[in-house]
Amino acid sequence: MSTERVVFEVDGDSVVGRLFLPEGAGPHPAIVIDGPMTSVKEQASGNYARALAARGFVTLAIDHRFFGESGGRARQYESPPKKIEDLHRALDVLAARPEVDATRLAVVGVCAGAGYAASVVAGDARVKAFGAVAGFFHDAAQQRAWMGESYDRALAEAHDARRRFEQTGEVITIPAVGREGPVAMPLAEAFEYYGTPRGAVPSYVNALAVMSRADTLPYDAMSAAPRIRVPTLVVHSDHALAPKLAQKFIASLGGPVDVCWVESKGQIDFYDDPARIEPACDRLAAFFTDCT
Repeated sequence: MSTERVVFEVDGDSVVGRLFLPEGAGPHPAIVIDGPMTSVKEQASGNYARALAARGFVTLAIDHRFFGESGGRARQYESPPKKIEDLHRALDVLAARPEVDATRLAVVGVCAGAGYAASVVAGDARVKAFGAVAGFFHDAAQQRAWMGESYDRALAEAHDARRRFEQTGEVITIPAVGREGPVAMPLAEAFEYYGTPRGAVPSYVNALAVMSRADTLPYDAMSAAPRIRVPTLVVHSDHALAPKLAQKFIASLGGPVDVCWVESKGQIDFYDDPARIEPACDRLAAFFTDCT
């Protein structure tokens, strides 16, 4: 395959992506791939983009605005609505490529990216199929229940941080992962990936803008599920993140669904372990070939 750096704009900010082009003249079916919270294109989304391109798809992994090589302020601002806008524009970019059959577009999301991608699939008629790998499907009511009394406090802190940014330009951050203290992803295996050489890449920054929580806490991927009418493949595991939410999402889908429940060590091996990525991409490739 060959790869190409692509740059496009969303609301005046640059979005940098890596396009993977399979062998052959095409036009090929194409997939936009979204990755986990705070991640960049050289991590999980790029791994799936490369693997699916090897199976005959044009694929695009991006750095969302505010992350990696892409532009935008505030840096490390995790905003589901903004990421959803980026993904719609990424579909525009793919559809305009001469190597792409614009009638055969699909979206794949990994972890939080699956929850964001759900809103894209529900709202963009060009998408003919959806794949979710170890998806974390944000449930606003469940999030509030999990956090209890700390929910309102976290939301207030986020709004305060946003006001400070708007007034002074200062971006208040906390670590995305860490062994102690307040962190955005308080999971040991998240630190084992993002906080160690295993997942470290030069463009990744271990930080989350506190103002992000004004967008992430109330985001609700579950509300998108009934509006998804296209065929959906869900790859998940009992040891991946929030399997009960994945099952709720599956039960709520408005269209046909194929479920591939597999064994895994946890959530993070879906990001970089060929033993998880290769069979998942075999299933995704076969599924998309049948559906698009």
